[in-house]
Amino acid sequence: MAYIDALVARGDFGQYFADDVAFEVAWNGPRAEGRQAVEGTIRFLHEQAFDARVEVKRLSIDGDSAALEAAFVGKHVAEFNGVPASGTPVTVPYMVQYDLSEGHITALRVYLSMDELMRQIKG
Repeated sequence: MAYIDALVARGDFGQYFADDVAFEVAWNGPRAEGRQAVEGTIRFLHEQAFDARVEVKRLSIDGDSAALEAAFVGKHVAEFNGVPASGTPVTVPYMVQYDLSEGHITALRVYLSMDELMRQIKG
């Protein structure tokens, strides 16, 4: 839960990642490996390409696994996937599956429709 609180606050959420953490957006989205690269990718999406926030719907933790149901809500403020900043508001539901080990997140698999996100920013 501390990770989610830090993510929502745009705080130091990277401290919760294992050194070799892996991040991927399913289907055709970005991928990253390693603490700095994963944190940078998440910050790019939430703070640079978009001014976005996480609207938490549900969080479930069971042993070495956690699942987050949320919405990516914000505004398109910089170039993303070849589309210049549009100022368009976006709201895209998504889910993240987390792998956990020894108090750290070792993998994040994000299920977000990049097609829907692109549709919204293109208007």
